[in-house]
Amino acid sequence: MSERQIKLKYRTLLNITVAFWATVMFLFLPSCGGKKLDMEAAVSESDSLPDMSTLGVESLVSDSGYIRYKIITEEWLVYANRKPSFWAFEKGIYLEKFDTLFNIDASIKADTAYYYEPKKTWELRGNVQIQNQQGDKFNTEQMFWDQRDEKIYSSKFIRIEQLDKILTGIGFTSNQSMTEYQINKPQGIFSIEDTAPVDTTAKK
Repeated sequence: MSERQIKLKYRTLLNITVAFWATVMFLFLPSCGGKKLDMEAAVSESDSLPDMSTLGVESLVSDSGYIRYKIITEEWLVYANRKPSFWAFEKGIYLEKFDTLFNIDASIKADTAYYYEPKKTWELRGNVQIQNQQGDKFNTEQMFWDQRDEKIYSSKFIRIEQLDKILTGIGFTSNQSMTEYQINKPQGIFSIEDTAPVDTTAKK
Protein backbone atom coordinates (compact mmCIF):
# COMPACT_ATOMS: atom_id res chain seq x y z
CA MET A 1 0.00 0.00 0.00
CA SER A 2 1.43 3.37 -1.09
CA GLU A 3 1.93 6.30 1.26
CA ARG A 4 -0.89 8.17 -0.54
CA GLN A 5 -3.31 5.28 0.06
CA ILE A 6 -2.34 5.07 3.74
CA LYS A 7 -3.03 8.79 4.26
CA LEU A 8 -6.38 8.49 2.45
CA LYS A 9 -7.40 5.54 4.63
CA TYR A 10 -6.36 7.41 7.80
CA ARG A 11 -8.41 10.50 6.81
CA THR A 12 -11.46 8.33 6.04
CA LEU A 13 -11.19 6.57 9.42
CA LEU A 14 -10.77 9.91 11.23
CA ASN A 15 -13.84 11.38 9.49
CA ILE A 16 -15.94 8.32 10.44
CA THR A 17 -14.78 8.56 14.08
CA VAL A 18 -15.59 12.26 14.34
CA ALA A 19 -18.98 11.74 12.70
CA PHE A 20 -19.77 8.89 15.10
CA TRP A 21 -19.01 10.91 18.25
CA ALA A 22 -20.86 13.94 16.85
CA THR A 23 -23.94 11.75 16.38
CA VAL A 24 -23.63 10.31 19.90
CA MET A 25 -23.36 13.79 21.42
CA PHE A 26 -26.30 15.06 19.34
CA LEU A 27 -28.55 12.17 20.42
CA PHE A 28 -27.67 12.00 24.10
CA LEU A 29 -26.77 15.56 25.13
CA PRO A 30 -30.38 16.90 25.24
CA SER A 31 -31.58 14.02 27.39
CA CYS A 32 -28.61 14.40 29.76
CA GLY A 33 -28.95 18.16 30.17
CA GLY A 34 -31.01 17.96 33.37
CA LYS A 35 -28.72 15.34 34.89
CA LYS A 36 -25.71 17.50 34.14
CA LEU A 37 -27.22 20.40 36.07
CA ASP A 38 -28.05 18.12 38.99
CA MET A 39 -24.51 16.78 39.08
CA GLU A 40 -23.02 20.27 38.98
CA ALA A 41 -25.26 21.31 41.86
CA ALA A 42 -24.17 18.28 43.87
CA VAL A 43 -20.49 18.89 43.24
CA SER A 44 -20.83 22.58 44.12
CA GLU A 45 -22.13 21.80 47.60
CA SER A 46 -19.22 23.20 49.60
CA ASP A 47 -20.07 21.30 52.76
CA SER A 48 -19.45 17.92 51.10
CA LEU A 49 -15.69 18.44 51.06
CA PRO A 50 -13.33 19.48 53.86
CA ASP A 51 -12.32 23.14 53.97
CA MET A 52 -8.89 22.15 55.22
CA SER A 53 -6.94 18.91 55.00
CA THR A 54 -3.61 18.53 56.77
CA LEU A 55 -1.41 15.43 56.88
CA GLY A 56 1.21 14.45 59.45
CA VAL A 57 0.11 16.84 62.19
CA GLU A 58 1.87 17.54 65.48
CA SER A 59 0.37 20.73 66.87
CA LEU A 60 -0.24 22.65 70.11
CA VAL A 61 -3.76 24.06 70.58
CA SER A 62 -4.61 26.95 72.92
CA ASP A 63 -7.84 27.63 74.80
CA SER A 64 -8.62 30.86 76.68
CA GLY A 65 -5.06 32.09 76.16
CA TYR A 66 -3.37 28.92 77.47
CA ILE A 67 -1.81 26.04 75.56
CA ARG A 68 -4.09 23.20 76.62
CA TYR A 69 -3.63 20.39 74.11
CA LYS A 70 -1.05 18.66 71.97
CA ILE A 71 -2.46 16.82 68.96
CA ILE A 72 -0.65 14.17 66.92
CA THR A 73 -2.53 12.68 63.97
CA GLU A 74 -1.95 11.31 60.49
CA GLU A 75 -4.81 13.34 58.99
CA TRP A 76 -6.75 16.39 60.23
CA LEU A 77 -9.85 17.44 58.28
CA VAL A 78 -11.86 20.61 59.00
CA TYR A 79 -15.49 20.93 57.87
CA ALA A 80 -16.26 24.58 58.55
CA ASN A 81 -19.46 24.71 56.46
CA ARG A 82 -21.19 21.72 58.03
CA LYS A 83 -23.93 22.24 60.60
CA PRO A 84 -22.51 21.85 63.13
CA SER A 85 -18.95 22.48 61.96
CA PHE A 86 -16.41 19.93 63.13
CA TRP A 87 -12.88 18.58 62.91
CA ALA A 88 -12.37 14.95 61.83
CA PHE A 89 -9.48 12.66 62.77
CA GLU A 90 -10.48 9.48 60.96
CA LYS A 91 -7.02 7.93 60.82
CA GLY A 92 -6.44 8.01 64.57
CA ILE A 93 -5.41 10.61 67.12
CA TYR A 94 -3.09 10.97 70.09
CA LEU A 95 -3.86 13.91 72.37
CA GLU A 96 -2.27 15.29 75.54
CA LYS A 97 -4.22 17.64 77.81
CA PHE A 98 -2.31 20.21 79.90
CA ASP A 99 -3.27 22.15 83.00
CA THR A 100 -2.51 25.88 83.33
CA LEU A 101 1.05 25.06 84.50
CA PHE A 102 1.64 22.93 81.38
CA ASN A 103 1.57 19.67 83.32
CA ILE A 104 -0.04 16.73 81.52
CA ASP A 105 -3.51 16.10 82.96
CA ALA A 106 -4.28 13.19 80.66
CA SER A 107 -3.18 11.42 77.49
CA ILE A 108 -5.82 10.21 75.08
CA LYS A 109 -5.61 7.83 72.14
CA ALA A 110 -8.40 6.72 69.79
CA ASP A 111 -8.85 5.12 66.37
CA THR A 112 -11.22 7.92 65.31
CA ALA A 113 -12.17 11.30 66.78
CA TYR A 114 -14.49 14.22 66.00
CA TYR A 115 -14.42 17.66 67.57
CA TYR A 116 -17.61 19.73 67.26
CA GLU A 117 -16.51 23.36 67.54
CA PRO A 118 -19.81 25.11 68.44
CA LYS A 119 -20.53 22.62 71.25
CA LYS A 120 -16.87 22.27 72.25
CA THR A 121 -17.39 18.52 72.44
CA TRP A 122 -15.10 15.65 71.48
CA GLU A 123 -16.38 12.26 70.38
CA LEU A 124 -13.79 9.47 70.57
CA ARG A 125 -14.41 6.13 68.88
CA GLY A 126 -12.68 2.78 68.60
CA ASN A 127 -10.19 1.49 71.19
CA VAL A 128 -10.26 4.67 73.26
CA GLN A 129 -7.35 4.70 75.71
CA ILE A 130 -6.92 7.37 78.37
CA GLN A 131 -4.38 7.71 81.16
CA ASN A 132 -4.77 10.32 83.89
CA GLN A 133 -2.14 12.05 85.99
CA GLN A 134 -2.48 9.39 88.72
CA GLY A 135 -1.63 6.58 86.29
CA ASP A 136 -5.17 5.15 86.04
CA LYS A 137 -5.86 3.68 82.59
CA PHE A 138 -9.29 3.78 80.94
CA ASN A 139 -10.36 1.72 77.94
CA THR A 140 -13.70 1.83 76.06
CA GLU A 141 -15.10 1.89 72.52
CA GLN A 142 -16.75 5.32 72.70
CA MET A 143 -16.37 8.35 74.91
CA PHE A 144 -17.57 11.98 74.89
CA TRP A 145 -15.69 14.94 76.33
CA ASP A 146 -17.79 18.05 77.00
CA GLN A 147 -15.37 20.94 77.50
CA ARG A 148 -18.08 23.45 78.45
CA ASP A 149 -19.41 21.33 81.32
CA GLU A 150 -15.89 19.98 82.00
CA LYS A 151 -16.98 16.36 82.07
CA ILE A 152 -16.21 13.10 80.28
CA TYR A 153 -18.79 10.36 79.87
CA SER A 154 -19.66 7.13 78.05
CA SER A 155 -22.59 4.72 77.81
CA LYS A 156 -20.41 1.80 76.64
CA PHE A 157 -18.50 -0.93 78.46
CA ILE A 158 -15.47 0.49 80.25
CA ARG A 159 -12.39 -1.01 81.86
CA ILE A 160 -10.39 0.99 84.40
CA GLU A 161 -6.99 -0.25 85.52
CA GLN A 162 -5.79 1.28 88.78
CA LEU A 163 -2.50 0.51 90.54
CA ASP A 164 -3.92 -2.40 92.55
CA LYS A 165 -7.20 -3.36 90.86
CA ILE A 166 -9.29 -3.39 87.70
CA LEU A 167 -12.87 -2.07 87.55
CA THR A 168 -15.36 -2.92 84.80
CA GLY A 169 -18.91 -1.85 84.02
CA ILE A 170 -21.35 -0.13 81.68
CA GLY A 171 -21.52 3.67 81.48
CA PHE A 172 -19.11 6.15 82.99
CA THR A 173 -18.94 9.78 84.12
CA SER A 174 -15.93 11.82 85.22
CA ASN A 175 -14.50 15.28 85.62
CA GLN A 176 -12.34 16.24 82.65
CA SER A 177 -9.07 15.60 84.44
CA MET A 178 -10.27 12.00 85.01
CA THR A 179 -9.45 12.14 88.73
CA GLU A 180 -13.02 11.90 90.08
CA TYR A 181 -15.12 9.30 88.31
CA GLN A 182 -17.70 6.57 88.72
CA ILE A 183 -19.05 3.61 86.74
CA ASN A 184 -22.80 3.82 86.27
CA LYS A 185 -23.41 0.04 86.28
CA PRO A 186 -20.44 -1.74 87.90
CA GLN A 187 -19.83 -5.33 86.82
CA GLY A 188 -16.77 -6.38 88.73
CA ILE A 189 -13.65 -5.53 90.73
CA PHE A 190 -10.56 -7.63 90.13
CA SER A 191 -7.13 -7.48 91.71
CA ILE A 192 -4.16 -7.10 89.41
CA GLU A 193 -2.85 -10.48 90.61
CA ASP A 194 -6.12 -12.21 89.67
CA THR A 195 -5.93 -10.94 86.11
CA ALA A 196 -2.31 -11.99 85.56
CA PRO A 197 -1.83 -14.88 83.06
CA VAL A 198 -1.57 -18.33 84.64
CA ASP A 199 1.11 -20.81 83.58
CA THR A 200 -0.78 -24.01 82.79
CA THR A 201 2.28 -25.93 81.59
CA ALA A 202 2.46 -29.27 83.42
CA LYS A 203 5.57 -29.62 85.55
CA LYS A 204 7.48 -32.88 85.26
